Amino acid sequence: MTTTDTRRELGALGEQLARRHFEQLGYELIEANFRTRFGELDIVARGEGCLVFCEVKTRVGSGLNGPANPLDAIGLAKRRRLRMMAGQWLMAKSGEVGGYTPDLRFDAIGINLSSRGDLLALEHIEDAF
Repeated sequence: MTTTDTRRELGALGEQLARRHFEQLGYELIEANFRTRFGELDIVARGEGCLVFCEVKTRVGSGLNGPANPLDAIGLAKRRRLRMMAGQWLMAKSGEVGGYTPDLRFDAIGINLSSRGDLLALEHIEDAF
């Protein structure tokens, strides 16, 4: 298995855990892995009167001074791309949103896994940016 395959599998596992987390919170999952020319939206969900675009970052193990924070990987450039991807999603799905303009929210979920794939931590930041 190549490093790229391992990263893809790690990302898929993290996104699966994040989707389950949203479902447990009572959100309706609208879309997963929506591809745009700017990249891929991990999760689009609806709940609490808003439409949520969520970026998921997953890391394994810990750094030298404790667990690596996966959310550190969501910098300004990534945030800009996420907003552009959300705009593309909204244009592509305008007829499916339900005939109203819901409030929009950008969340971030950081997931830390053990080297065996066990969940160590899940941090969900609502309205992260």
